[in-house]
Amino acid sequence: MSTYKKEIGTAVQNNAGDYTGAVQGQLWYNSTAGSFQFRSVTTAGAWATSNPLNTARFELGGVGIQTAALAYGGSDGTVALANTELYDGSAWTEINDLNTARSALGDAGTSTSALGFSGPPGSTPVQNESWNGTCWTEVTDINAFRGDPGGAGSDNTSALMFGGGVPSGPERSALTESWNGTSWTEVADLNIARANQAGTGKLNTAALCVGGSGDPDGTEQWNGTSWTTLANINSGRINIAGAGTYTSAIVFGGAEDITSTEVWNGTSWTEQGDLAQGGKEQSGAGADNTSGLSFGGRTGPGAAYGDTEEWLGAGAPVTETITTS
Repeated sequence: MSTYKKEIGTAVQNNAGDYTGAVQGQLWYNSTAGSFQFRSVTTAGAWATSNPLNTARFELGGVGIQTAALAYGGSDGTVALANTELYDGSAWTEINDLNTARSALGDAGTSTSALGFSGPPGSTPVQNESWNGTCWTEVTDINAFRGDPGGAGSDNTSALMFGGGVPSGPERSALTESWNGTSWTEVADLNIARANQAGTGKLNTAALCVGGSGDPDGTEQWNGTSWTTLANINSGRINIAGAGTYTSAIVFGGAEDITSTEVWNGTSWTEQGDLAQGGKEQSGAGADNTSGLSFGGRTGPGAAYGDTEEWLGAGAPVTETITTS
């Protein structure tokens, strides 16, 4: 009788649960589930529904990766919020609030070291708060107020803020400010003024600014000195969210309750799997274009929602159960 060992040359490995170390094409026996499992690869990116935020909201800050994300601030449609929640890859837990409730704020950093800056209403418009993994501390203000600015950065000592709206002045801004952990410095402007755009990037020297009012199709890349115009997204949009780096990113959602997701490979954008919940003004987190998170948002003029979805990017490994008889 033919066996797996005879055919392949090795026995099937036993593992209690999902074998996270498995490579593409590997078979193992999950002794916890009592079934054989196989590591395959998806052909296109897709979203999977996860547990929602404890507090539904939109226009919130969001940073981190798919298994460790931070959500803070935002609006429930009636009032600005100070709530902060931590995602562990499965569920959200409420932790220490911002010092000042606010929505339409900018964000940068990680789940343990982040910034939340600007953002009306209810706040001092130029306010900046720093997260150390436990609590928020007020630090040096930004130089020029804007609502809904884009943000990028590695942690609470290194960040970039760009664009945004100024209700009492110009409708949109091209200003860019760089944070060194102590103060903000104005640097080179965006090529096109915009607001409600997506910002991605893990460094204040390497970021993407995508879409937004003023240039809903446009992409600009920051190299630490200046902004360069790159390939347009396929579906122009405002009030969008993004995640990833300046060479590997995703953008998703947007006004008119858009569900589509676009993937950036450093050169061009490709449309892939849709969100289950179409909406706008949600937030995002993620390491690159293969792993991301969408949370919060609203549809049309309706109430806020707390939906959370996880992005499984094109080519990302997935576990399949094999039925035997």
